[in-house]
Amino acid sequence: MMEKKRTDCPALPPGWKKEEVIRKSGLSAGKSDVYYYSPSGKKFRSKPQLSRYLGNSVDLGCFDFRTGKMMPGKLQKNKQRLRHDLLSLGKGGKPDLNTALPIRQTASIFKQPVTKVTSHPGNKVKTDLQRASEQPRQLFWERRLKGLRSSDITEEVLRTMDLPKGLQSVGPDSSDDTLLSAIASALHMSSAPITGQTSVAAEKNPAIWLNTSQPLCKAFAVTDEHIREQELKVYQARRSLEDALMADGLARAAENTRELLQGKTA
Repeated sequence: MMEKKRTDCPALPPGWKKEEVIRKSGLSAGKSDVYYYSPSGKKFRSKPQLSRYLGNSVDLGCFDFRTGKMMPGKLQKNKQRLRHDLLSLGKGGKPDLNTALPIRQTASIFKQPVTKVTSHPGNKVKTDLQRASEQPRQLFWERRLKGLRSSDITEEVLRTMDLPKGLQSVGPDSSDDTLLSAIASALHMSSAPITGQTSVAAEKNPAIWLNTSQPLCKAFAVTDEHIREQELKVYQARRSLEDALMADGLARAAENTRELLQGKTA
């Protein structure tokens, strides 16, 4: 059971309502969720959604989504944190641009080479040539991408792409959505060509014969016909965009002409 309390929100423009939903039973009893409703009845579940909807009409920099109040102290803390980050970047710091895939980070149990460098000309640097250049990956890590969905500003789930018939998954409980995410990740993170699992043995027992550097799909090849089909789709999309921009430009010109004639008549 849940208890709902809806009140006015003075921090937002007139007509906005704040709703607090308190859970009465279950493991999450006592916890509450906060939502906001516009004068037209549109529901907002987070502060980013609220900011995108209101735009520049309302400054939500110090707005606390949980309490529905303006908190000037919170804005001051955010400014201090931003100033500290800018100073650290100015002193040579680097922003965090890590796009690593969701791979389990565990302590390495493999032998690590130790290199000692000095200015003595007789010293030699020894390295372990058998050590792999990449860190080991968790087997079937692609399954962690299962169930992830993209949504728009209204939290409506976007339709996923349809895979070509030549792309077939390999491995336990592998869906088309997971395979599409794995292939996109491989194209983004690796500079090597994507060929799929070239060994037939991987289809029989992927836990043993799986090539971890390739996505979980059967071997495939991109032919010239496939390339021509994609080029045709890109050409058609560009023509559609060109027609839409042309129509928009003509509509704007007609509207400006109509307003100009109305101004002269008045």
